[in-house]
Amino acid sequence: MKQLIVAAGIMMASIGVAQAQTPGRPASIGITGDTANVNTPVQGGVALIGGGGNVDGAFRWMINRSGGGDVVVLRATGPDDYHTYIGQLGKVHSVETLLIDSRELANNDTVAYIIRQAEMLFISGGDQSNYMRYWRGTKTMDAINYLLNVKKVPVGGTSAGCAVLSGFYYSGEKGSAVSATALANPDDSLVTVYNNDFLQPPFLQQVITDQHYLKRKREGRHITFMSRIIRDWHIFPKGIAPDERTAVCIDEKGMATVIGESKACFIVTSPDKAPEQVIAGKPLVWNHQRQALQVYEIPGTPEGNGHFNVKDFTPSDASGGQWYWWWVDKGIKKQKQ
Repeated sequence: MKQLIVAAGIMMASIGVAQAQTPGRPASIGITGDTANVNTPVQGGVALIGGGGNVDGAFRWMINRSGGGDVVVLRATGPDDYHTYIGQLGKVHSVETLLIDSRELANNDTVAYIIRQAEMLFISGGDQSNYMRYWRGTKTMDAINYLLNVKKVPVGGTSAGCAVLSGFYYSGEKGSAVSATALANPDDSLVTVYNNDFLQPPFLQQVITDQHYLKRKREGRHITFMSRIIRDWHIFPKGIAPDERTAVCIDEKGMATVIGESKACFIVTSPDKAPEQVIAGKPLVWNHQRQALQVYEIPGTPEGNGHFNVKDFTPSDASGGQWYWWWVDKGIKKQKQ
C-alpha cells in the first residue's frame, strides 16, 4: 500500500493535544494511501470485538471482505493510530480516520460522503455515550446504516464500538454499570439501555452486546440488561458477548465464528421463561428451575473457531463450543453445564 500521508505534519497526537484536521475534509485527522475514491467488490459482515487489544484475525477478515478498498475509522476521541496497523495486515486502497466529536460534524455532508464511500468501516473504542450523543439521529448515523444494510460492507467495532453495533445497546452515559450492583437492583441509575434508535446491523435488531466480558465479569450486568428489555419492552432479546482480545465475526448469512485469544458467549432467552422478579430496589430473580437462560460459549482461535447462527439463534446450528444454563437467584448469577 502506498504510504502517502495527506496533510503534511499530521502526527499521532498525544493526550490533551488538539488533533490537526485534513484541509477540505472535515473531521479527518489523517489519510494513508490514495485519496482518489475506488470501488471494489465487497461482502457484508459485522465484527464485534471485545476490547482489550486488537484481534489481527478479525481485521484480516474485514480487509478480505472489503476487496482492498477504502477503509474509514470512526472515533470521538483519540488519534489516528489504526493506519499502520491495518496496512500491515492486508492491502487496502486507503485508511482515513474521522474524529467526529460534535453533532455539527456528524451532520456535515462531506463527513457523511466520506463514510458512504468506504468499503470497510471500523468504530474504535472509547466511550459509547459519546457516539450516542454526537452521532445518533444524524447524517453520520444514516451513513453507517447505509454501509451496513445497503452497500453491505464489513463493519467492525471494538469495546465502545462493539457496544453500539446492536439494535439494543447499553449507553454507559452515567458511568459503567457493574454486575453486582445491577443484579442487586435492575433499576440502578447506571443501567441505561436503548431500543433500536441508533445503528441497525443485519440480524442484530433484537440483540444486545457486551464487551470485556469474562475479564471484567460482566455476565451479571448483561443478564440485567436483558431482564430490563423483557420488562420494559416485552421483547425477549438475545445476547452476544466477546471477551477481551476476542471477536465475533458474523458473515452476510448470519453465521458467526469466534476469532481471538479468549471466548465469546451467545445468550438465548425464551418467552416461556420471563424473569420472576425485575423490581426497582430488589435483587433480580430469574430462575426457572435453574434453566433460565441458554448460553453457548465458544473459545476463539487465531483463524476462527466454531459456528453460531445469529440469524435465528438456532441451537442445532451451534458447533465448536459448550452449552450452559444460567440463572439468577436473589441477585446472584449461577451456571451449570
